[in-house]
Amino acid sequence: MDRDLVPFKKMIEDNGNKFTIQKRTILKTIMESSVHLNAKEIYEKVKGENIGLATVYRNLKEFQELGIVKELNVNGISYYEMKIFSKKPLHIHLKCYECDNIIDMDSSGIDIEYLKLNKMVEEKNNMEIFDIDIMFIGLCSRCKEERYGETNKV
Repeated sequence: MDRDLVPFKKMIEDNGNKFTIQKRTILKTIMESSVHLNAKEIYEKVKGENIGLATVYRNLKEFQELGIVKELNVNGISYYEMKIFSKKPLHIHLKCYECDNIIDMDSSGIDIEYLKLNKMVEEKNNMEIFDIDIMFIGLCSRCKEERYGETNKV
């Protein structure tokens, strides 16, 4: 088994569930994707392994409950990304207006401001924030280049 999957196998089994081939395949698909996928897109990638759409939904729900994946809801569509053991626990997303991909943005240098804002909101409103989603909507670099050509690169 892949070393990357060992912590997830332990979490799933510690919760009283089996770490099935289907779970492994769905997790690897999410981990290896360069964009955020919705359940139907995940299904399209795993259906060749005899995994049904209901199995994808059931496992995504379990992964969410265990805190393994995070759901990002955009315009009524749920997209999924790895939540824990990520190299970038704090990051901002861009949803491309043209291709609909959700992309993790490089937010290095912004993270400190992000944490300050989080703390300020908590203190001002006497609350505790566990998670936040920041989603910009615009054009990814590929779609921007297709729309405007190379001459208008920033």
